[in-house]
Amino acid sequence: MSYNVLVSDPLAEEGIEILKNFCNVDEKTGLSEDELVGIIGNYDALVVRSGTEVTARVIEAATKMKYIGRAGAGVDNIDTDAATRKGIIVANAPEGNTLAATEHTMAMMLSLARRIPSANASLKKGEWKRSKFMGVEMNEKTLGIVGFGRIGREVAQRAQSFNMRVVAYDPFITPERGAQFGVEMMSVEELFRVADVITVHTPLIKETKHLINAASIATMKDGVRIINCARGGIIDEKALADAIVSGKVAGAALDVFEEEPPTGSPLLGLDTVVVTPHLGASTVEAQKNVAISIAHQCIDVLKGGAAKYVVNAPMIPTELQETIEPYARLAERMGRLVSQVVGGAITKVEVTYAGDLVEMRQNLKFVTRMAIKGILDPVLQRPVNIVNAEFVARERGIAVAETMTEESHGFKNLISITIKTKDGEETISGSVFGKSRVRIVGIGAFTMDLIPEGSVVISRHIDRPGVIGPAATILGKHAINIAGMQVGRVSAGEEALMVLNVDSDVPENVMDELRAVPGIISATFATL
Repeated sequence: MSYNVLVSDPLAEEGIEILKNFCNVDEKTGLSEDELVGIIGNYDALVVRSGTEVTARVIEAATKMKYIGRAGAGVDNIDTDAATRKGIIVANAPEGNTLAATEHTMAMMLSLARRIPSANASLKKGEWKRSKFMGVEMNEKTLGIVGFGRIGREVAQRAQSFNMRVVAYDPFITPERGAQFGVEMMSVEELFRVADVITVHTPLIKETKHLINAASIATMKDGVRIINCARGGIIDEKALADAIVSGKVAGAALDVFEEEPPTGSPLLGLDTVVVTPHLGASTVEAQKNVAISIAHQCIDVLKGGAAKYVVNAPMIPTELQETIEPYARLAERMGRLVSQVVGGAITKVEVTYAGDLVEMRQNLKFVTRMAIKGILDPVLQRPVNIVNAEFVARERGIAVAETMTEESHGFKNLISITIKTKDGEETISGSVFGKSRVRIVGIGAFTMDLIPEGSVVISRHIDRPGVIGPAATILGKHAINIAGMQVGRVSAGEEALMVLNVDSDVPENVMDELRAVPGIISATFATL
């Protein structure tokens, strides 16, 4: 059988040749959405980079499509939900540019330390001002790595060869796992205090948006140097510019910006800022690697196999969908909630199935992986789904276990997820009522009947008068509507748990007000 593959963005020739040895390849770049819709029905596979927008409309017209490959790490330009609904495998090449991004980070660090760009520009103007460009050595300096994934680990290895002390922050890496790489894991607050050089390698999510800001910069060492080759928006660029002008920050090296191109950015006018136009993955080798990876995955899928780096979750088999889907949806939401409530690096996840679920033991792997997806999704850059969930967990040093028991504590069926960290553990339980009504029925020892959707504020407090009222008043003062409230307790006068369903996000300053209410032990905002 002959297959047709469309390559709609420039792809390294090595990848093209691999595809041509197996199937018919058409290279048509610069297509509009209408043009793509008009021809996509002729193809079994589509290979893109960042230039092609693979919209739901394009996917709907792809009547023969089995595979969409993104020659790179991100898949923001592909409607993966639409592809999943259509049964199309979407894959990327996340490891192809790891070394390129790593080496660019090191180049930026050294350029910043030795002021190479400014010295180069000065000399080319005919100047000879050696004293103006006094640099610093990296020897025995402390490098703080925010985000200890593949790139972070590669950066650490190279920094250690420079005799640097390396510390890192990553919510999913335990101290023991970090020690295997010769790296001391610590909180991001402590990292900011001790590092001479800070480099970020995290995704841009709500938790990392403006992670480096005026307040966090104030806690850093005088003369700190800051590097960002990850994502624009992790650094508050105005705050960084102000800190450089004041002398608090000695300099910065940036490959990414909140707006690209960064027209009018105050950072562009500062001599102690090194900038490049998003070149982290721009090496001949990286482009070759991602092209080869995505081509081989394409062929594997067309042959009836699986892609190595699938980024969308395969559909539940039709005959099991009605039965399994509610449990999978519940497990994912439970995972999202408990990962936001628990503190410390996760070492183990245990999923327990009880009651009637024991009879479905052969078909619960999907549910377990969706639970892991929910746990990891909020903080990881790489897509997590039922194909790679357990692999990603193992890569992060997280053990995963399944347990079956007929004892369901009064429920017909019960799913419990226990997360263990170096600081302790937390358990969340849920059940499906009828065919599809999902509920979270317990957090720790506290019972409840919580619909797992929307946004919630979860607080632990002393069960006494004068606690719940002030908390509600604070939310009302900030125009945050409470849509529902539940309170659970074990014994009167002791610790209780309150869950408030809210209609909007609760800013951190408002959460701080809640935590300051007498009697409140802890308070967390979470989205499901």
